[in-house]
Amino acid sequence: MKPSDSQLGHDPACPWHRRARDAVGYSLRIRLVLVFMALAVTVAVVFMGGMQKVVALGWKEAARPLLMDYVDRLTAEIGSPPSIERAQAIADRLPVTLRIDGPQIHWDSHPDRPRPDWMSDKVQRQDHWSRDDTGYRLLQRTTADGHHIEFGLNALSWDKRPRIAWGTLTVLLLLTALAFVYVRHLLRPLDDIRHGARRFGNGDFGEPIPVRHAHRPDELGQLAGTINTMGEDIHQMLEAKRALLLAMSHELRSPLTRARLNTELLPESPDVLAQRAALMRDLGEMARLITDLLESERLAGRHAALHREPTDLAELAREVVAELEVRHPGATAITLLVPGTLPTCMLDRSRVRLLMRNLLDNSLRHNDPAAQPPQIELRMNEGVVEIEVRDHGPGVPPAHLPHLAQAFYRPDTARQRTTGGVGLGLYLCRLVTQAHGGTLLVRNAEPGLRVTARLPCPDGAAQATAGAPG
Repeated sequence: MKPSDSQLGHDPACPWHRRARDAVGYSLRIRLVLVFMALAVTVAVVFMGGMQKVVALGWKEAARPLLMDYVDRLTAEIGSPPSIERAQAIADRLPVTLRIDGPQIHWDSHPDRPRPDWMSDKVQRQDHWSRDDTGYRLLQRTTADGHHIEFGLNALSWDKRPRIAWGTLTVLLLLTALAFVYVRHLLRPLDDIRHGARRFGNGDFGEPIPVRHAHRPDELGQLAGTINTMGEDIHQMLEAKRALLLAMSHELRSPLTRARLNTELLPESPDVLAQRAALMRDLGEMARLITDLLESERLAGRHAALHREPTDLAELAREVVAELEVRHPGATAITLLVPGTLPTCMLDRSRVRLLMRNLLDNSLRHNDPAAQPPQIELRMNEGVVEIEVRDHGPGVPPAHLPHLAQAFYRPDTARQRTTGGVGLGLYLCRLVTQAHGGTLLVRNAEPGLRVTARLPCPDGAAQATAGAPG
């Protein structure tokens, strides 16, 4: 089943988060890129975390004695009692902070900066890196005269440098964009396959689906080639069926013409007249059936050729009713409802005549003789002309309504030869409306059946607007 526009996230009235969710749910490209991103982030985090843990363990053990020795040298350079000038020189030379507390000196190299959380007593008690096995603090020293010297990193000097996180994020976004472009390139044949399948479904088999690297196709290329082969087979099958049906219809016309001629040459004696009339009626029905079959094949194509001309629908409806009076005695009572200002439309006159004839013939066949006669109503509605025919018969069970306009379909209640046709009447009506770009609506009128053919009439809409009072 084809997803709807709302499922594909194309409905502008839908909230943005729902459109995004639908786009992810129905887009193979986006899902592949998201999988790639999730895999890349997971691999990066696991690899970097594992390597950091491995390196950190070894680095701490190797750097601890070096750091202890370096802090001892800096403490000796400051001296005892501590020299503020030497401490300031160290703070200016190295990216460190110094804090001296004691009985004589209380000095901080960066007094405007709060003490980092990682230098607090609580954190250092929990941090094995800042303490040795005896509990000796690596970044704090006590001089002989009782002054405590605390070393720390100058965080401001680090903050001024470019952050690695932003660079990593930029690289990740760049890789994601490249991955999306590459995935889009890989899956581009899916667009060609979708468009080609849509063309085949519309009956256009002239242009095959392009196959990328036809000499050595990948899986999508093989799929495109398989669909092309299937399209060719379907095209040949449809053409063979159409040719067979047209040939049979044409071949049947010759013996029917001879049979009709021989029937007309029969003597008009009283004992033969009744059989002659019945035979002429059957031959006429067979001729109309062949005509309908030929017309259905002409209209079944997606690009049916129409001979459009200015058509007065009211006049055409009266002509069709007059023709039906010859075969249906009840046609004289058909009610024709026409508004006073029905415009002239550019339609295929012969096909619209066939549409009206079949609709009225169907209504006459199923109308209740004791009820009101069938009626045909013509009206204009926003650039669309509507041809509606209603009978007052028993109607059709709701389960059969969606299938009435299919070829050779008849409800069980209409399979009697005297009341039901062969199932081509409404099918031809649907083909005529579709050829004009319209729709056919079938519904129960309670009582009876109501069939509405809606045909676009842009010229008529312009005329109706021009003729409207200002």
